[in-house]
Amino acid sequence: MKNLSLILNAVLLVAVAVLYYLHFSSNSSKAATTATPTKADTLVKADGTMQQIAYVNSDSLLFNYDYYKSSIKELEEKRKKLETDISGRARSLENEAVSYQQKGRNMTLEQAQLTEQNLYRKQQELVQYRDRVSQQLAQEEQSKIEDLYSNITEYLKEYTKDKPYRLVLGYSRGGGILFADNSLEITNEVLTGLNKQYNDKQPKAATPIAPKK
Repeated sequence: MKNLSLILNAVLLVAVAVLYYLHFSSNSSKAATTATPTKADTLVKADGTMQQIAYVNSDSLLFNYDYYKSSIKELEEKRKKLETDISGRARSLENEAVSYQQKGRNMTLEQAQLTEQNLYRKQQELVQYRDRVSQQLAQEEQSKIEDLYSNITEYLKEYTKDKPYRLVLGYSRGGGILFADNSLEITNEVLTGLNKQYNDKQPKAATPIAPKK
């Protein structure tokens, strides 16, 4: 039971500090120079256009991304079902053990030994079942995490194609970036695009047919 709770809690700690490095300046290497490039030079492409840095608020992006919220809800529901299932199996086994304690006095030695072996086997099977479903939930969680990163990075690649951004950082309070000017933030634009992309892929509810008069 404790393992299942820890699995879900791990999801909430994911993607707090996201770093995306997008480099679209394949022609910039053609700009030969003998001098050591300055910080400003690294932001200028060969054609003279500026390559800018932008950032997204990782916490805000994560907790307002519909895909993430949907994933958390789905995993939470599965966790609760598994907890209910395992609790039910454990209670059933406990009831069998109590029944054996009550009736054991009237059993022969052979019957008692067989009953105890059967209870031990069921206990081991329950432990194995708990471990198996916990692992399955952990694997599903990892798959969700990978999809989350993939969705964001792939969207940013498309989003930045017609923009001068060379670097898109993930900013979060307490993370590695101590300060970021608000003028560089693109969280709302990215979040709007991600949610539109996600919701456009969701199956549409069927329009109810009006009854004939």
